[in-house]
Amino acid sequence: MMTEAKFQPTPAAKLGRRELLRIGLATAAAGMVMAPEVSEAALRAPPRQLVLLNLHTGERVRAEYWSKGRYQRDGLREINHLLRDHRTGAVHPIDPKLLDLLHALTRKVGSKTPVHIISGYRSPESNAWLREQDGSGVAQNSFHMQGKAIDLRVPGLPLRTLQRAALSLRGGGVGYYPDSNFVHVDVGPKRHWAS
Repeated sequence: MMTEAKFQPTPAAKLGRRELLRIGLATAAAGMVMAPEVSEAALRAPPRQLVLLNLHTGERVRAEYWSKGRYQRDGLREINHLLRDHRTGAVHPIDPKLLDLLHALTRKVGSKTPVHIISGYRSPESNAWLREQDGSGVAQNSFHMQGKAIDLRVPGLPLRTLQRAALSLRGGGVGYYPDSNFVHVDVGPKRHWAS
């Protein structure tokens, strides 16, 4: 039976441990050096703000929803409330990826006016009711029910221009509804359609 006093690691084993320790320390040091760069970049990035008008309620919001590298709880709360189901009053978290897509879209088209919201979050009850009214344009498992879709228009901007801008971002689904005067965008799979 070997006792602790008799156990002597070989020089190769000592070297392996030292090397491992050196690599571990170097990796940790590299991580500490890189982390502030990422944080600095996020801190320097301009804040993201949305200006929205809910056409059903008449409510308007100007909310900074992302700044200093983080989504801002108060801004998200304001947007979630504005994009609630106007039929039931149900509020649901809107996917931040959708907000980022909407922000990119408004920047791309150079919108200076509030984006007009036709539909944001839609409760399952509202979605079922809309399907009964006109099932052709309302998906049974709509991304609206997950807070991942929005129907909108931008005053003064041709609808076709808005649709083309949304398609160019390749952020998800884009639906073109000229008869109803809105464009649908979602953060689901990339696809497009027109009604």
